[in-house]
Amino acid sequence: MNYAELFSTIQTYTENQFPLVYLADGSTVSATTQINTFIKQAEQRIYNSMQFPSVRKNVTGLVSSATPYLSAPTDFLSVYSFAVVDASGNYTYLLNKDVNFIREAYPNPSSTGLPKYYALFGPTVIGTTITTELSLILGPTPDAGYTVELHYYYYPESIVTANTTWLGDNFDTVLLYGSLVEAYTFMKGEVDIITGYDAKYKEALALAKRLADGMERQDAYRSGQYRQAVT
Repeated sequence: MNYAELFSTIQTYTENQFPLVYLADGSTVSATTQINTFIKQAEQRIYNSMQFPSVRKNVTGLVSSATPYLSAPTDFLSVYSFAVVDASGNYTYLLNKDVNFIREAYPNPSSTGLPKYYALFGPTVIGTTITTELSLILGPTPDAGYTVELHYYYYPESIVTANTTWLGDNFDTVLLYGSLVEAYTFMKGEVDIITGYDAKYKEALALAKRLADGMERQDAYRSGQYRQAVT
């Protein structure tokens, strides 16, 4: 299901063309803006309910010698895996800890070595400006320049702007019913209809989770990552 099909189906199911909404300041909100909001809200709920490979990215970068901090990508949500690659090409996967663990284990930042741990440190600071992007701290402080490879979760481009997405092509039911729940909530629709659409959404979501957190993760290396049993 592409964007145009989803847009039209939402209007058909709700029997609502979503006419202009007039705001107190005299501005208006169009049907397109309203429906796009429903879709984006549904996507966000779905992407935070499961771990599809399609919501992961892989990037490589460099950490500098004697510098324990690394800026996260601008679209970063959370870490899937984080590895340091030495000069011989050997990968060392870092263990996730919190900042106070790293500070306690390596109280002197000048103590250097091959990093073993990482933690989410906080916003990136550029000069005196605190940005909205996160940064990572490594422990111990790198003793040389290393290549790093980060697999991380992010929000894929919305079907609103991409027109077609992995979710729309493979699990259009969960996207449609999630959007309908948002639409009927906005419409303050009848409780029984909202309840029915919510039930269909949860049914579709359960099937999607079976794939994302079950079938696609049965051979995951780290047992600490969430895996849903497949029956």
